[in-house]
Amino acid sequence: MSIADSEFSRNADRLNDPDTRRRDVVGVIVGIFLALVILPIGVKLGPLHLSGTRFFLVLLILPLAVHLLRGRYGPLIATDVLFALHFVWVTLALWVNNPDQVVQNAGATGADFLGAYLLGRASIRSRDDFLTLMRAVVALIVLCSPFAVFEAVTGVSPLIEIADRIPFVSAPLDLSIDRRLGLERVQLGFEHPIHWGVFCSLGAAFCLVGLQSTLTLFARVLLTVFICLSGLLALSSGAILSIAVQVGLIIWAMIFRTQPKRWLILLAGLTLCYVVVDLLSNRTPLRVFMSYATFSVDSAYWRATIFEWGMVNVWAHPVWGLGLNDWVRPVWMHTPSIDNFWLLSAMRYGIPGFVFLVAGYGYSIWRIGMRPLRADDPLWPLRRAWMFCFVGLTFALATVHIWGTLYALVFFLFGAGMWLFPGKVDAVRRSKIRYVQECPSPPFRSVNPVHYTRSLRPKFARSGAPE
Repeated sequence: MSIADSEFSRNADRLNDPDTRRRDVVGVIVGIFLALVILPIGVKLGPLHLSGTRFFLVLLILPLAVHLLRGRYGPLIATDVLFALHFVWVTLALWVNNPDQVVQNAGATGADFLGAYLLGRASIRSRDDFLTLMRAVVALIVLCSPFAVFEAVTGVSPLIEIADRIPFVSAPLDLSIDRRLGLERVQLGFEHPIHWGVFCSLGAAFCLVGLQSTLTLFARVLLTVFICLSGLLALSSGAILSIAVQVGLIIWAMIFRTQPKRWLILLAGLTLCYVVVDLLSNRTPLRVFMSYATFSVDSAYWRATIFEWGMVNVWAHPVWGLGLNDWVRPVWMHTPSIDNFWLLSAMRYGIPGFVFLVAGYGYSIWRIGMRPLRADDPLWPLRRAWMFCFVGLTFALATVHIWGTLYALVFFLFGAGMWLFPGKVDAVRRSKIRYVQECPSPPFRSVNPVHYTRSLRPKFARSGAPE
């Protein structure tokens, strides 16, 4: 057989490989989604505003939900059920409080929250998928950074300016927010400058920890510094907090890498610090935390007051929440803005809606974090990168609110980590090992049989291969 015939045979086998075809399709879908995250394009259909990501997810949510229920993405986990219950409760809360807006707002929440989670859950199902996703997120931040620098200096967002000139396209409003530290706050193509900062913070742990198998330490450190500096151009305390928590966790893990109880020690230390601050300070620990997590004393006081009055509203409407109605606050608080994603969820949708969301979120972090993995396991840095990212984001969401495109991206990345759930990767590994044992000599080519473990369902063994 000639070299050309051999190459043609390999390409034909690759095209016929079900796993390869799935990756190609998934790559296109995820690529479109990530591009729509950055591009500030949307459409208005009467009273409805559909961002690019929302329109895309509306098209996908029903097929994704059906395939999930049919077991195409593995067995259901508790997070699937809890997130579905959260969406149901959101719909009920809006129906009770704002019946004239329930279809529009529940549909938007369903697409941005549940649709994005299902897309991540369905598309990222292996180590290779997750590595490709992390590389794509890091590359996207790096490619957008020149636009961010330009906007920080000039105050003009090139992406929004271009989108505004396209007929029938609805772009986010270019916000004119006061300068900080002599720079304009970068919005890029998002709804708010805070969102650009949080978006960059998502790439910090992905780059520094998750890509250690593909990049050198020097390259990862250099790229991470670049990503962090790009995120700081948003001049948002929430983004800074997310980055600071991730970097702090990475440094702690490095210092105590030989200590098996390092995370228990950290948790005990934080608990002790909380008790000491509560005993010694004339301010509550919340106000002390806010004073260090914001740019100014005034901002810290404002956010602490928002939390205190927000809780008053939560306890006043514990079951169905406020919906989209205004909340009770002092007369001098002239804006209804609430810079706390977790608090706003409880205020709008009541304690049950909040519990469903936090329980699903916390359950996955706990189960994935408690999964025993050796330091030499190839999944270990990926699990750690995902954990660091979302632990940092958890703290940041206590000081910022996310909606729209960033809301969808966050829960897409959250769903993208569900393949790390205990038992899922082990089942795939067992399937691959069993395939090698059952098919020691593939009939159509004489090469190392391990090469064929990429496909779990080859044509000649379709009936016996597991899903």
